[in-house]
Amino acid sequence: MIVKDVPFASFIGIKDNKDELSLDFKDELQNHVKTIHASAQFTLAETKSGLYLLELFPELEGKVIPLSREATIKYKKPATEKILAFASIEEASIEKFKTTFDKKGRGSISVKIQIKDINDILCSEGEFSWFIQAL
Repeated sequence: MIVKDVPFASFIGIKDNKDELSLDFKDELQNHVKTIHASAQFTLAETKSGLYLLELFPELEGKVIPLSREATIKYKKPATEKILAFASIEEASIEKFKTTFDKKGRGSISVKIQIKDINDILCSEGEFSWFIQAL
């Protein structure tokens, strides 16, 4: 799956450049104080979390239904430049998911996300929990 296949992500202008997701700083994404709107940052983060799972588990593409179950996000600094999303999952969580999924055909996993601007300033960070079930 690619970003342009996700209508809302495409609509707000998320760009995918070799697994680097970003949003340009543009008028349509600004809030009342001329920074990138919180909902745009959230959408970039959530989109990155889902695509990161596809990167980690390409063998599951088309064979599961992934559902975003829960999310937390903390906004740290105003985003006044292009922003990029970075994802990570602890190795123990990956192994636990694999074991559970192999046994039950379903499992949960959380992805940590950081949103940074092009100057490497942390604008927001969050955690996105996914429930993944075999078809």
